[in-house]
This record gives sequence, structure tokens and C-alpha cells, in this order.
Amino acid sequence: MTQAAASPAGNPLAMERLDLIKTGAFIGGEWVGEPSGATFPVLNPADGSLIVEIADGGADLAKAAADAAAQAFVTWRHTTAKTRSSLLRAWFDLVIKHQDDLARLMAWEMGKPLAEAKGEVAYGAGYLEWFAEEAKRANGDVIPTPIAGRQMLAVREPLGVAAVITPWNFPVAMIARKFGPALAAGCTVVAKPAEDTPLSALALVQLAHEAGVPAGVINIVPASRARTPDIAQAWLDDGRVRKISFTGSTPVGKLLARGSADTLKRLSLELGGDAPFIVFEDADLDVAVDALMKAKFRNAGQACIAANRVLVHDSIYDAFAGKMADAVGRLTVGAAQDGAFDIGPLINQRALDKVERLVAEALAAGARVLVGGARHSSGGAFYQPTVLTDVPDHLRASCEEIFGPVLPLARFKTEDEAVALANDTAFGLAAYFCSKDQARVWRVAGRLEAGMVGINEGAISSEYAPFGGVKESGYGREGSVHGLAEYQSLKYICMGGLG
Repeated sequence: MTQAAASPAGNPLAMERLDLIKTGAFIGGEWVGEPSGATFPVLNPADGSLIVEIADGGADLAKAAADAAAQAFVTWRHTTAKTRSSLLRAWFDLVIKHQDDLARLMAWEMGKPLAEAKGEVAYGAGYLEWFAEEAKRANGDVIPTPIAGRQMLAVREPLGVAAVITPWNFPVAMIARKFGPALAAGCTVVAKPAEDTPLSALALVQLAHEAGVPAGVINIVPASRARTPDIAQAWLDDGRVRKISFTGSTPVGKLLARGSADTLKRLSLELGGDAPFIVFEDADLDVAVDALMKAKFRNAGQACIAANRVLVHDSIYDAFAGKMADAVGRLTVGAAQDGAFDIGPLINQRALDKVERLVAEALAAGARVLVGGARHSSGGAFYQPTVLTDVPDHLRASCEEIFGPVLPLARFKTEDEAVALANDTAFGLAAYFCSKDQARVWRVAGRLEAGMVGINEGAISSEYAPFGGVKESGYGREGSVHGLAEYQSLKYICMGGLG
């Protein structure tokens, strides 16, 4: 079933290429619709208005995508690294060329401020550029043989078809961070973008097509929240799908891990976070404020590595709280279509209700509001940037991902207490702390149970560095030289009779 042309409701952010808005699945090099004709709405979270209805894919489209990917893998796995590199570079060039339109589309469907959305497009494109280079450096090893007359080698090979399931909060970066290494390694891909923000992912796939990526190498199936389990199950049951890369909640990650057991798929799981942010008594408070603003309020706090629990030494607590209240109070709130604001809307009403509930629980337990603390006057899914002080550490606002622009502050008195509080969580994705004491820097960095640690810095993500967590934040790494290996298997070759 061929996809009908997209008919978006208006164009509030003045996109130049409305043809980048796709409403179907991309399978085997073609845009197709759902055979049943089922669709679901994509809404603008700033005001709840309809952007477009898109195909609500199910198990049949998921199977068709896997069929196309499996067929393409036969050829793609043998495509030279230089060719794969060139195609990824061409895709990168197109993403940069259309950076403004991709940012406008992301701001429209996700609510992210336009400048921040442009930054995400550049960040995501960086993964395509990085892995375009890494494709040519997937070296193996020549092993010194212990027996004369033999040659021993270890070579890297692509795993096969990789299934990619991405979240709504960074819809461009997450696609690029997973597709880049998969294609560089020689894998083909089937993907399911988040139901709240599918349009950015579909636009990226269109640009990959324009860059010349062969038919079947990339396949993507959008679906509603209700039908997503059908797609995931189809890929879990398919033995040709050898890899799953998922970014999302820990409960869903555990379901995927269990579902992968029968076919022993390779998994990369980037799951929930509960990031501590520690401010020691020797910290430069201005540096700490700047780092915390970046670690917390990017994307309205809707980030897996956002600072979630802020622990401040008792001796500087009041001074730091005052500085944070001043900084947060200066943040502006509004829709991208209405101007340049710092904070956009939360993704939907469920997210708004959760933030409101967590704040109410904290206040009922004795926390106080320094700034914000309520829904924003703009209405819709907007919430005021908020600072809460003296939040008890047992509350959900201190131990559950807030995923909103709410900053809870708590006190500590000793380094051991701060580290114990920071590690007192089932999660271990990111952690942050601020200190000028070099001995403490290395000591605390080693003691924190997290896959990533930021020291006097709140913006730590980079295509150059491995991204991932420990404990119930998942396993596997994305980005860096380690990200490519997640899509490769290692084959040992022993040749005898050479002596």
C-alpha cells in the first residue's frame, strides 16, 4: 500500500521542505501505508493541535520490514567499509544542510525550543560523521601463534539485522546514535520511533534515502502506543533479528531482555536514570550553578541523564539555593512557534500530571518552593521551572525520574554521606559533582556507581565518548570506538599447514 502524501495542519514554524513530513512506514526503499488503513495522530504539545495523522503500523509491517532488512543484509554486509563510510558521510551532509528544517519539525512535534532543537540536530549528525570514519577502522587482530606453521586471526563481522526502538525526548539524536554504528558495522536496520515524536525520525530516514543508502538497509515502522508491543514482539520472535538497541524505561527494557532470551539476541539497553548532582563545600558556586543548569533544564528536564537529586553541603546550602533560585527564575517559558524561549512544554498531559503529583508530594512532606511550583500560565503542557528546598530523600521526587523542570535540593554534611546518598538507587546512568579538590575529584569519581560522571560540567554527552549505564540503567555503550563493537561479532580464524 503506497503512502498518501502528507497533509500537515498548518506550518507554524515555517518549514521550507514540508515534503520531509512523512506519514507512512519506509520498507525496502519505499514509503508505504498500513494495510488496514489505521492511523494515529501526532500532536503539537504546546497547544494540543493536530500536526498530521500517520500510519499505525502493526505486526505485518514489522515482518515486512524484517524481510526487507534480511534480504538487504546479504549484500550490505559485503559492501566495502569505504562505501559505507561515504554513504554515512553523504547522509551527514544532508542532515546539516537541512538542519533548520529538522529543528523546526522537532520543535513542532516535541515542543523543544528552536535553538536547542538545532543543537540536537548537530549533535545527532555528529554520530553519523563519527561512525562514517569508524567504519574504515573496524580492525581485527593478528594473534602471535604459539605453534609454528599456523596463522591466527580475529576479525570483526556485522551481527545481522538490528532492531532499533527510540524514545521521544531526543528523536533525531537517538536515531543517529543507533543507526550510525549499525550501518558502519554492516548491519541492516528495522526501527520503531516513539509515538509522540515519529516525524523527526521519518524525516531522517528520508534524508538517508536521498543520500543513497540502498533499499532495505534502513526500514522504519511508526506505531501508536497501543500497537507498539505487536511490532516489538514480531522482532523478538524473528531469529533473523540478531540485535536490539533500546532507549527507554527500565520496565520495558526488562521485557525486551526476557523476550530476547529464546533467540539470544545481543542487547544494548539505555534505560532509566536517577542522576545525583553533588555540590561539595569547596566547589566554585558559579561553576556549579552553570553545570547544574545544563544538567537539569535542557529539554525542560526531559532527559535520562538530567540531574534528579541535588545534594548540597550544609555549609553552602543556603548560598547555593539562592543562586539557583535566581538562575531558574530567569528562565523563560513558551512555545517555539511564539519566539525564543528557554523552556518548552512537557511532552503530553501524562508527563504534566506526573510532575505536578511529585511536587505536591514533596510539599506535603515539608519541602518548600523557592521558585515556580505550579503549572505555567501558558496552559497546555507547560510547567514552571521550579526549585524545591529541603526535599526528604525518601520521596519519589528524590528517587524517581522527574522528567520535568523541577529541581529538588537536599543537604549533606560529609563526603561519605553524599556518596552513600548518591549511590542509594537502583539506577546508575549518570552522576555529577562539583569540587576544586583534586584528591576528592579522583576519589569520588571512582566511588560513584554510574556509567558516566560529570565533574564541574553538566553537558557530558558526545559522540567521542561511550554513553551508557550500570545497574538497572542497562548495559551496552553508544558512541565512541566502543559503540561500533555493539553491532559486531568477533570471529577467530586459525589457518594451519603453513610451515
